[in-house]
Amino acid sequence: MSKNTVSLFALLLLVDSLHFVFARALLPYMAPTASAMYVIGMGTAQVAVYALIRGRIDWRALRTYRLFFLSIGFFIAASTVLNYMAVAYIDAGTASMLGKMTTLWSMLLGLIWLREELTRKQATGALVALLGVFIVSFQPGDYLRLGALMIVVATLLYALHAALVKRYGGEMDFLTFFLFRLLFSTFWLVIIAAAARALVWPEPRVWAILLLAGTVDVTISRALYYSALRRLPITLFAAILTLSPVIAVGWSFLLFGDFPRPQQLLGGLAVLVGVLLTTRK
Repeated sequence: MSKNTVSLFALLLLVDSLHFVFARALLPYMAPTASAMYVIGMGTAQVAVYALIRGRIDWRALRTYRLFFLSIGFFIAASTVLNYMAVAYIDAGTASMLGKMTTLWSMLLGLIWLREELTRKQATGALVALLGVFIVSFQPGDYLRLGALMIVVATLLYALHAALVKRYGGEMDFLTFFLFRLLFSTFWLVIIAAAARALVWPEPRVWAILLLAGTVDVTISRALYYSALRRLPITLFAAILTLSPVIAVGWSFLLFGDFPRPQQLLGGLAVLVGVLLTTRK
């Protein structure tokens, strides 16, 4: 790996680890449905301004792929809301470890939808990861169980979005795809927030957190994500990203004083080991 690629991944790991940290930071100030809407909306506005300046928006794609964008926008919106709700019940570090279940769901979707073969090692990794989810989820207290199950469902929804993108979105210009992906996600988030009666105007001090979260967790994070994805094989890419929860645990402890309990830590590590087994060549 070149030095530039290493630097790219180091920065990606840093920003990727902040997803649940931002969700936790916004929790005291507004409902998760509202904070998710504003964060994605911030990222959408930034990408829209950049696309307009570059003059690279292909509006024909909106008409041709409207059902595609409506579908992936809903999956992303629902996944984001569940993630933001989950940190009310589970610490950001454990949530980040469980969030890597997306890799396993993607593998299973490839097995069912794309007729890909499952090796013995991948099957073992999937079982280890599922055991980790079981360890985290089934312990005393409904709150922790609920938070863990929210993350598992959220990862499934995000994997469904990724499968649709892989199947139908590969031919579009990236900037056009990225803008409409965010735009339709924001559209669904507004509907979800309105249904939950959570359409509130943030306090002045909260805008700084929302702006930072939208910039780092949406605009910068996803741009680095797709840039790194083009440089490395998907298996190596997924394996390296399993390091981000380790950083998330550090952020969670540093900012909120939260650290996974021994049982949570054991279950979360089992998830990461399972993901590594499924992606390791």
